Amino acid sequence: MAAARGCPPAGCGDRALAELLLEFSRAQYRAKDGGGAAAAKVDRIERRCLELFGRDYRYSVISNAHGEVCAHYPRHIVLLERDAGVGRDPFESTVQVGKLQDLINRSKMARCRGRFVCPVILYKGKHICRSATLAGWGELYGRTGYNYIFSGGSDDAWADAEDISEEDSALRNADSQLFDKVRGHDIKLLRYLSVRYICDLMVENKKVKFGLNVTSSEKVDKAQRYADFTLLSIPYPGCEFFKDYKDRDYTAEGLIFNWKQDYVDAPLSIPVSLTQSLNIDWSEYQSWDLVQQTQNYLKLLISIINSDDDSGLLVHCISGWDRTPLFISLLRLSLWADGLIHASLEPSEILYLTVAYDWFLFGHMLVDRLSKGEEIFFFCFNFLKHITSEEFSAVKSQRRKSLPPGFTLEEICMLKQRDRGSTTSLSSDFSLGMESSPGAAGSFTYEAVELMPAGAQAQAAWRKSCASSPQAVLWSRAQQSEDRLPSAGVVEVKSSSSSSSTHSDNFLRIGSSPLEVPRSRLVSASDRESRLEEVRSSFLASYSRTIGLKAVPPSPSGAIGGLLEQFVRGVGLRGSSTL
Repeated sequence: MAAARGCPPAGCGDRALAELLLEFSRAQYRAKDGGGAAAAKVDRIERRCLELFGRDYRYSVISNAHGEVCAHYPRHIVLLERDAGVGRDPFESTVQVGKLQDLINRSKMARCRGRFVCPVILYKGKHICRSATLAGWGELYGRTGYNYIFSGGSDDAWADAEDISEEDSALRNADSQLFDKVRGHDIKLLRYLSVRYICDLMVENKKVKFGLNVTSSEKVDKAQRYADFTLLSIPYPGCEFFKDYKDRDYTAEGLIFNWKQDYVDAPLSIPVSLTQSLNIDWSEYQSWDLVQQTQNYLKLLISIINSDDDSGLLVHCISGWDRTPLFISLLRLSLWADGLIHASLEPSEILYLTVAYDWFLFGHMLVDRLSKGEEIFFFCFNFLKHITSEEFSAVKSQRRKSLPPGFTLEEICMLKQRDRGSTTSLSSDFSLGMESSPGAAGSFTYEAVELMPAGAQAQAAWRKSCASSPQAVLWSRAQQSEDRLPSAGVVEVKSSSSSSSTHSDNFLRIGSSPLEVPRSRLVSASDRESRLEEVRSSFLASYSRTIGLKAVPPSPSGAIGGLLEQFVRGVGLRGSSTL
């Protein structure tokens, strides 16, 4: 039985999250559904998301008030443009919202359900995007009603039909011209967003339903229109598989997908150049359990966005509202835990933002999924316990490239205050050069670290000195250049009136005000772990008070399920132990 829907917990952040989860679990969000009490709740949720985005970013909004752009995308689609807390951002997006909107309107029919390529995360000037897979013949010819009837309107796995007549030679030329036009617009949108990498989570080359091809994908485009992109086929189980996760008492360890099923025909395919630094045996992917598979795919995505080029990333599954938000949400939370994005947000705030924006407002069908026991949404946030270590950190690869032999990242970070100011400090034994780059508003990550050690004795002496005191401090710049980080009280804030007069009425340009510039920080591995654990704990507590878990059949011993036991401890009804 689901837990009783009691009053939201005390505390502003917890209460807001509880109200969001209750709304999420009761009704399916659609941008085109307006009016009434539900619309007022959605409006509050969207306004809260905009406020949280505005803490760290300047952004523009593309209006989707009545679902005219996409029926199950947010009514306010956010385009992040630059960090709000820097005077001149070297990673500022070059995307202009007016041109972006035009490309979206032209390209949206290229993908299933009109779920076009949409930028959702801005990291080092790169757009991390989400979408559905490519639409097939039937959808392009307006056959959506036919497919809705036969799909029941459910399942991440259906999109709109690609009729068998696509293979008919009499229509092939006309079909090719249509695909050239529509997919050509999709490619223009991808290029405008500087997307180079396309990660396809489908376990199929084309989705087949009732004997018909109901979707396509970039990797099987017959004309190879997407050949100039780096295509990655990283098959990941669909939402149906997560019923097995629920039935195993919400335990992902040891849960392995059956890759021998008839419909599974998309092998894992990743360019060797993207795998060399990860130390993962990709040939073993079919033997990985759900934990290892999710971990390795996340490592791959982090490695891609951390590459030296300026290229963006697209992640998609079929409809783009189950597996896609899983990895988008994990990416957002992982980068936040490193202090690289959304730097001013507290754990409860980043949790609210990713639940509301990445899942609810982008159309995840939680009501349907809960009714079927397909609890991929719950899996996402419970999975945070598996990515707390430094091996999932985006800053690790940036910093370790030039760390001196014999020193760890934590030792570089944990310099004592007296060492920084003394003549025998590390600074006198090492030459330390740091190149700062804004990961979020007012925060700096150190991408290039060059240390020239005076010798092994200096290293040993420093370690011994550090061990004598528990105090740890973080490196920070003694002096910030005026063009990189404005001082408090001198921050320039632009209002929406600064928007270009050539822009359409369907979007807004938003300034972040009032602006609070957080202090520079360099997140250690232990800080990352505590931040992610706090997000997970907050989610578990709110979820248990609102939605709850469906009880699994009791074991012969009558013991409560493992995760239900965690919930009992999480809400304070039993003493805590290791979660």
